[in-house]
Amino acid sequence: MTAIPLGVPRRLVEFTLDGQEARVPEGSTILDACRAAGKDIPTLCEGDTLRPKNACRVCVVEVEGSRTLVPACSRKAEPGMEVSTGTDRARHSRKIVLELLASSVDLSRTPRVAGWLKEYEAKPDRFGPDAARLNEEPKVDNELYVRDYDKCILCYKCVDACGDQWQNTFAISVAGRGFDARIAVEHDAPLTDSACVYCGNCIEVCPTGALSFKSEFDMRAAGTWDESAQTETTTVCAYCGVGCNLTLHVQDNEIVKVTSPHDNPVTHGNLCIKGRFGYQHVQNRD
Repeated sequence: MTAIPLGVPRRLVEFTLDGQEARVPEGSTILDACRAAGKDIPTLCEGDTLRPKNACRVCVVEVEGSRTLVPACSRKAEPGMEVSTGTDRARHSRKIVLELLASSVDLSRTPRVAGWLKEYEAKPDRFGPDAARLNEEPKVDNELYVRDYDKCILCYKCVDACGDQWQNTFAISVAGRGFDARIAVEHDAPLTDSACVYCGNCIEVCPTGALSFKSEFDMRAAGTWDESAQTETTTVCAYCGVGCNLTLHVQDNEIVKVTSPHDNPVTHGNLCIKGRFGYQHVQNRD
């Protein structure tokens, strides 16, 4: 179990959540309160290691006195607030957002989306096959990871992880406007010609599989990727003295990818190129 340093105690905020009294530490979001109460609020752009971006709008809830629905991932809980998560208005909004996303983007690799589509009776097919935003082949321009823009929902989590919130490399950003907006490196060049340092922290936070390990991409294409047959072992990276935690995903006695625990106080899910991709020597049998 990962040891988490204790922070400064915070006073509790009391408010009403779906007619029930709720108490959460000051600074907590409505989404934090919903999760503490066991309420399942869908969200795609929210990340436990990143500041809220309010991009996907799937987590909207209704707050008494608010003219518009508010994103639960970023709206802080306030004393006396009255929050309703399951109103017709909130559920209809989530349904429309899910329909728009699922009709224009490939969400087949997005965890839990199939269940949400069923729960909210969303019917993305009603927009027809022409709703797809890109219809382009995955970009495979290096040996470490793949970019599949057909799966990108423009949540900006990769941009934040690459930018001022973690890596500070600023290799990727949003290019274009409106329907032409996309995540790209400078001048939309190949990744190998960009400022990318191949830390893979963008892959760690991607919610839809738009960014994936080259090893995983190849195995899925070959039909050999099987998460049910994989084991996960957390260890310490041996490349330097920082002490980053690695989670090794192993299938058929081979490491197929490396992630990092988000609750680790050293890495917070982030690694460098050596920690995330430099594992080949471990399974070199020569």
